[in-house]
Amino acid sequence: MGRSKLEKFATIAERDNVVQDGNEKYGQLKGKWRSEQFGNNNPIVLEIGCGRGEYTVGMARLHPEKNYIGVDIKGNRIWKGSTLAVEEGLENVAFLRTFIETITDHFAEGEIDEIWITFPDPRPKDRDIKRRLTSPRFQELYSYLLKHDGIIHLKTDNGPLFDYTLEVLQERKIKHLVSTHDLYNSDLQEHTMGIYTTYEKRYLAEGIAIKYLQYKPVKES
Repeated sequence: MGRSKLEKFATIAERDNVVQDGNEKYGQLKGKWRSEQFGNNNPIVLEIGCGRGEYTVGMARLHPEKNYIGVDIKGNRIWKGSTLAVEEGLENVAFLRTFIETITDHFAEGEIDEIWITFPDPRPKDRDIKRRLTSPRFQELYSYLLKHDGIIHLKTDNGPLFDYTLEVLQERKIKHLVSTHDLYNSDLQEHTMGIYTTYEKRYLAEGIAIKYLQYKPVKES
């Protein structure tokens, strides 16, 4: 492991805006993120597989009236978003370093108001279908996390993943689904707040259309 990566790990281990295994808040905030992490009662928006946290931080800049949490397992990536939040004094941003599969260990049912899934790994091989972040097993987790009428968003450059996700949603109880295979030539751009990740800029420069959808899971009574 390179020195730079070790230094980043050491830095985020000491930061209040990063919750990870080894610090006192890890596993202790379930149902208490608003009161104990943010000190307010504002809505919580989750970014799944946040990478460098560009979307998490970008949304937090635009909406100080909401709390934003980026979730990823890669500490060197989280370091970037965490650093931006510290440098800009954004107190409505936090990062949770954990595997997405364990996310219900860290949030109570209905604790989340909104979920973003931004440019996830498409996992194209058939043996990896269950690992796709829009697969049925993950949809179950998201439905548990979201409050009634909570919204899920997906942005991706990958057509097969997007079409797969639409097929998954057709088999689930959802409402208010809107989608487009070409976000920036559609009337749905306003929903993405003009935030572009590094990868997204690269895809657009290469002429790759960005796909987008949003919907509301139907919560079982």
